[in-house]
Amino acid sequence: MEEKLVARLEAAVARLEAFSAGSRSLISPDDASDTPVDPSIVAFDDLVEKFVGRVSAAAGKIGGKVQEVTKILEEAFSVQKDLLVKVKQCQKPELAGLAEFLKPLNEVVMKANALTEGRRPDFFNHLKTSADSLAALFWIAYTGKDCGMSLPIAHVEESWQMAEFYNNKILVEYKNKDPDHVEWAKALKELYLPGLRDYVKSFHPLGPVWNPTGRTTISATTSAPSKTPSSGAPAPPPPPRASLLSADVAPSLPKKGMAAVFQEISSGKPVTSGLRKVTNDMKTKNRSDRSGVVSGSEKEARTGSPSFSKAGPPKLELQMGRKWVVENQIGRKNLVIDDCDSKQSVYVFGCKDSVLQIKGKVNNITIDKCSKMGIVFSDVVAACEIVNCNGVEVQCQGSAPTISVDNTGGCQLYLSKDSLGTSITTAKSSEINVLVPSEGPDGDWGEHALPQQYVHVFKDGQFVTSPLAHSGG
Repeated sequence: MEEKLVARLEAAVARLEAFSAGSRSLISPDDASDTPVDPSIVAFDDLVEKFVGRVSAAAGKIGGKVQEVTKILEEAFSVQKDLLVKVKQCQKPELAGLAEFLKPLNEVVMKANALTEGRRPDFFNHLKTSADSLAALFWIAYTGKDCGMSLPIAHVEESWQMAEFYNNKILVEYKNKDPDHVEWAKALKELYLPGLRDYVKSFHPLGPVWNPTGRTTISATTSAPSKTPSSGAPAPPPPPRASLLSADVAPSLPKKGMAAVFQEISSGKPVTSGLRKVTNDMKTKNRSDRSGVVSGSEKEARTGSPSFSKAGPPKLELQMGRKWVVENQIGRKNLVIDDCDSKQSVYVFGCKDSVLQIKGKVNNITIDKCSKMGIVFSDVVAACEIVNCNGVEVQCQGSAPTISVDNTGGCQLYLSKDSLGTSITTAKSSEINVLVPSEGPDGDWGEHALPQQYVHVFKDGQFVTSPLAHSGG
């Protein structure tokens, strides 16, 4: 009896020692104390071990760029753990302090975004999936119902929905080719759904709980300068490009305060509001105020001066010599980029009732969260992407290998004779019309509506999908 009691005591002491060691590992040397391990931190460690570990194991078998971006993903989750520990130690910061608090996470996300830029790299879909998915980690920026973000659980789900567009491409491409890539894609999805979502649901459903008696966070003015500029990636958040998150859930745009925060954390962008259906009278063929071609010198629609977006100041600038950023332009019909080259990309965000003309060849064009926007461009090396937009007109005067339309309602694509071989990909979009030049001398445009409804029939052991045909005009 006495031996059993001693054995139980020894086991209890061993558990306490292990618990104490774990507690010390969660606290920085400057904050080392007898603070016990918080259950939410322990649960986050379990999340990383179970889900991130599975993604890393699959990436190790693939190697190359996939392993590189997976290491960045590991780093992002490590940074999130550090932030969770700081939340337990610090008081809730003001907006400037919150931006400074989130800066380490933003810098890691920007590293992932950088891998997707420039000439389309190998395993682009893997890189894009990882980079876009990291916007989910910005759930930690939620500060209340008026902050302009969805609740943390919804934010995680919405962030993954955007990344899943590229993740599904991986599953389709490698379904019968390489099981390691399929395993990586499935593991990444399970990291967020159910992994991160269930973690947030269990411990932070209403956002992080700051310590009201803790120390104040470091202000933005006293921190060391960042090695990576915060403006180097498209503004995501969501955020991020975003993007960009699914428009199906129709979250609200950010309020003024959080807009400033997410301008600082460029890859955690607020999600777009719900898409507006384009009616027949808005189509080009039924409108008397359109000639059928987007004009870069179109007259101002209003007699007064252009208005400006409440989300932030208008921008048209070249950042770090690599990316043209056009943001928050309202009612500007004469925007022009004429000093560009094939190594640069163009990112158009939050613009409305404006026309942008891009003269010269660029690597990539992304049009994100714009409405009533016209884009005229010459040539792109990689792709033109239209994401989360509403009522846009895009004209290619040269060539474009790929045009993708995602989460968009009402889009007119004008193709030149040199771009008739372009590959057009659509997802979660409606009212997509493509206009092509006729072969006759009159130069009329032929309009073709892309299908948005499909019929799926199970035949010979598999589903056969075909567009739904409609009779009549």
